[in-house]
Amino acid sequence: MARTKRFSRRTVSLAVLLLISIFIGVMIAYEQIAILYVLATLALVGLLLVVGFADLENVGRGNMDAEARR
Repeated sequence: MARTKRFSRRTVSLAVLLLISIFIGVMIAYEQIAILYVLATLALVGLLLVVGFADLENVGRGNMDAEARR
């Protein structure tokens, strides 16, 4: 029994983007810039952790090995 998805990934991504934009707009309107600075800093730290722990050593290796065998 195959389950059908209600929303596509694109629709969900756009909805999340819209909610974040509304949140940021409300924070700016109520002059809560300090909270936005903290959230931006935490988001940047999260991004750096993801990049830092990413396994970039083997990215694209499969394609390069196949090319070398030709």
